[in-house]
Amino acid sequence: MTTSEIECRNCGDRRLIPFLSLGKTPLADALVAPDADFDLEERFPLDVAFCESCTQVQILEEVSAEKMFVDNYLYFSSFSDDVARHSRENALRLIGERRLGADSLVVEIASNDGYLLKNFVEAGIPVLGVDPAPDQARTANERGVTTIARFFGTELAAELVADGKRADVIIANNVMAHVPGLNDVMAGIAMLLHDDGIVSIENPYVRDLVDHGEFDTIYHEHLLYHSCSSIQALANRHGLFLNHVENFPKLHGGTLRWMLSREDWKSAAATAFLESEVASGLSTIGYYRDFAEKVETIRRDLRTLLEGLRAEGRTIAAYGAAAKGATLVNCCGLGTDLVEFVVDRNVHKHGKLMPGTHQPILGPEALLERRPDYVLLLAWNFKDEIVAQQREYLAGGGRFIVPVPTPEVLS
Repeated sequence: MTTSEIECRNCGDRRLIPFLSLGKTPLADALVAPDADFDLEERFPLDVAFCESCTQVQILEEVSAEKMFVDNYLYFSSFSDDVARHSRENALRLIGERRLGADSLVVEIASNDGYLLKNFVEAGIPVLGVDPAPDQARTANERGVTTIARFFGTELAAELVADGKRADVIIANNVMAHVPGLNDVMAGIAMLLHDDGIVSIENPYVRDLVDHGEFDTIYHEHLLYHSCSSIQALANRHGLFLNHVENFPKLHGGTLRWMLSREDWKSAAATAFLESEVASGLSTIGYYRDFAEKVETIRRDLRTLLEGLRAEGRTIAAYGAAAKGATLVNCCGLGTDLVEFVVDRNVHKHGKLMPGTHQPILGPEALLERRPDYVLLLAWNFKDEIVAQQREYLAGGGRFIVPVPTPEVLS
């Protein structure tokens, strides 16, 4: 692949180096109605590049946010017990450490259905959620979590500041990967943040993505794949500093929490992460070219495994109609001939079809009703939670398949 002339979304450099192509895929969250005209289903190139200037990994294609996050966006955070538990622990810790009270303000960007902010509301702390997805914003407001159905950036931040609002805590979980106007969002954060406030950002860690072969977490909604060095470069550009890093290796396949403020200091953990990235070669293109070779091996081995099971007459379903699942089934060519149907706890997805490959999406009870021999864990990041929920299926002889980092049948 040659150098791209597209501008880096983090630093603006035009010398992005492409290293991985996953072909043309449909939007990962664009679930399909059963009576839809499949010929009208849009597909977009899914190519990934590296910026040597700021170490930002990013996809090259940019699909409009209105297409991805409005009418067809059906992700509700509250359907994951693990996410809810993790978020509550974070909220309670922030309340205690920051001594938040009735005079404080907590703002969350991409607040979804209020799953996190409700913990602050219960403690009597004023909150404001910002999320462009109408269904999720409406659900949050119905729960008593004040939410604005808009995209966050400098325009909204300026309006809030003009209205007398400044945030003591700004939370941005699993959103900094999604925004094409990355600098506008960070500038808005810096504008809205109280002088002694803090910013808490969580996102899957690009190092875990690479080291564990998690190519299915690459899709059009995820424009950016962050490292500590890329977050530091972004923060510094807007007068903020990376203070601390926390690691959650089991969350979403490996997640980091970056803590930012206007104070220029670093914890030992933050320093260690930054030094480790340099030592591992994460700031060089060779690291990512090796990853591209690993992806091809995973794609080949997974198809070989599933084709072998089908040749033996085995039936296969999948668990998790999430975005990563759409990437995996499309990039590996897993149509209904290999995977017959997909189950998911999110009732908003039931009755629809997977993008591109068109497996019907059913409730988890279908595993007991239809008894497939194997279930491919598309939502492998919630493996422990799913296995615990499906004890009866396993007791009846069912088996789970984990696709990454190496396709294998769970014993």
